Formats: sequence, structure tokens, C-alpha cells
Amino acid sequence: MTIFCSHCHRPLQAEMICLPRRGKPAPSASKPFRSTKSASKARRDQINAELQALRSLLPISAREKERLSYLHTMALVCLRLRGAQLFPPDLAPPAGPALGTELLSLLPGFLLVLSANGKLVYISENVDQVLGLSVVELLAQGDSVFDILDGRACEDARKNLLLAQEQPGREVMFVSEMRTSKAFRLQHGGNRAVAVRGRFTTLCWPASPSTTAFLALCTPVAQLPADSNAGSQDDLFQSTHILDMMFTDVTESVTYHLGYRREELIGQSWYSLLHPEDADLAAAQHRAVGELLGAGAAAETAVLRLLRRDWTWAWLSVSARRDCGGHSITCTSRCLR
Repeated sequence: MTIFCSHCHRPLQAEMICLPRRGKPAPSASKPFRSTKSASKARRDQINAELQALRSLLPISAREKERLSYLHTMALVCLRLRGAQLFPPDLAPPAGPALGTELLSLLPGFLLVLSANGKLVYISENVDQVLGLSVVELLAQGDSVFDILDGRACEDARKNLLLAQEQPGREVMFVSEMRTSKAFRLQHGGNRAVAVRGRFTTLCWPASPSTTAFLALCTPVAQLPADSNAGSQDDLFQSTHILDMMFTDVTESVTYHLGYRREELIGQSWYSLLHPEDADLAAAQHRAVGELLGAGAAAETAVLRLLRRDWTWAWLSVSARRDCGGHSITCTSRCLR
């Protein structure tokens, strides 16, 4: 049977009879289907299921698991994965269930393990006794040690970690302010000053950046006062120096903090008591007082170590001021206990 066109009256070809009706073209095999709401929902459900499965494997309480957001879950999972990389099954981590709560409570601070690039690998559970934050809450700040430090302390910490990394096995110690809970800040008026003491150690062989970790004990010290003249006078002593930092006078309370008699220090250089690793920081403060700030102005407070008479080191928060006459420098040193 022949079919003719109603307009030109010519016979139509057979293949034209099977053309699809007008409307949306049929999907091509070379062109993928567009994502639909149902497909997006299926992907979200799959991701949620995977995150729930990961959350269920975390070694924390059920109550903490319920409070975890997806970002917290991933931060904790990454923490555990980094720990598993540095501490394989045949090498137990430095702390954990084996140490137990009772043993951790005997420590003067909490344990901290960092990767070579400063990523958090392990934090002992007793961190809440020092910072008022649990491990889960602390990870809300970030997954790097620089995320939990006060901004002003990051550069000093970075310098010390680099020094320790360049000389594996060398112990470094520095004081940094760490972020705390809101309740802690309201009670104590700020973040907590913590002395971090540790070294880089190769945990398994062959040695590589991925098998090296910074193991440290973080011990709380006295709060760094915003005003060097604030707080108890029992924690500080004052010293007067000529411009090259030789002692010309010092208060009698120096005996309580450093063990020296006043007469022993007069005529000595302040630099002779400084820890070698703090010499650059002290020199920078000295230059700021003597050259940049001028008479009557004070430099920023620096945290330094001075040698006690019994050959131990005292951590001091030192503020320096050039006297109005411009011929001497007065230092107010507060002992950090």
C-alpha cells in the first residue's frame, strides 16, 4: 500500500513511516542520563550509611557518637588512620586503653603525637583535665597542632618543630597557649599556657617522613597574664641592666625563683643565664627595647628559660622596658610554674 504526502502528493518513503512522534528526543547511548532527585538521594543515603558504619567503629562512647557531626566523624577517622600508619598492630601506641585512666591521671599533663607535618596523630584522653576539652571537642578546632594553638604561638611552635625535625632525637621544649573550652576561659580569663616537651622519633623501619612522629608531654604552666604587673607579686622579680644587659640591680625575691643571691648577679650578663635555644628570641626583644621602641616604651612579653643556681631551667615570662633616661633597661620576670 502506497502512502502519499497530503501537500505535494508524492509517495512517502518506507523509513519515514517509523519516525517517532514530536516531543523530547529519545536518550542517546553516547549521552548519559542527567542526575535525578532519586539518584542524588540514593548517593546521599549511601554516603550516610558509610559514615554511620565508620562512626560505629570509633572507640568512643555511644553518647559521644550521637553528638558527632559528619565533619567530626571524618576528623576522628583520619586521626585513627594516621595513628594506624605510625603504630602498626605489632607496635602499640604510646597511650590508650593499655595505659588506663588511672595511669594517665598520674601524668602532669597529656600526651601528644604529631606527624612530620604537624598533623594530630594521638591525644591522650586526659587532655580534658588540662584544656577543658575532650579529644572529640578538640578536633572541632582542626586536625593540625597549629589549629589548637593560639595564633601568636604558631610561629614559635613551627620553628621548634622544624628544629627538632632537622635533628632527630633532639629534645625541644617550648611554651604555647592552647585553645580551651568557653567555661575554662570564663573561669581563668583566657586560654591555657602549656609547656610542650618532646622529640621526633622513628617508629618503624625503613625510616621515612611517614614513619617519623613527634612524641611530647604537654604540661600546664601558670597562666600568662595580660598585664605584666597583674597578679601576685610572689611570682615575679625585677632586674635593672645597662644597655648591654649586664645586671646592675635585682630584687631580693630572685633568690626564691632562681636561687642566686643578689650580689652574685650584679655585674653578670643576663645572656649568661639564658638557654641557648632562647638566645635569638631574647636578642630580638633586646633590640626592640634598645633601638626600635625608644625610651620609656616596653617590648612584647617573651617566654624564656633562665638557668637556676641548681643547674635546672626556670621558665619565665619576661617584659622589658627602657627607662625614661634611656640609659638602663628594667626587666619584670614572672615565674611560670
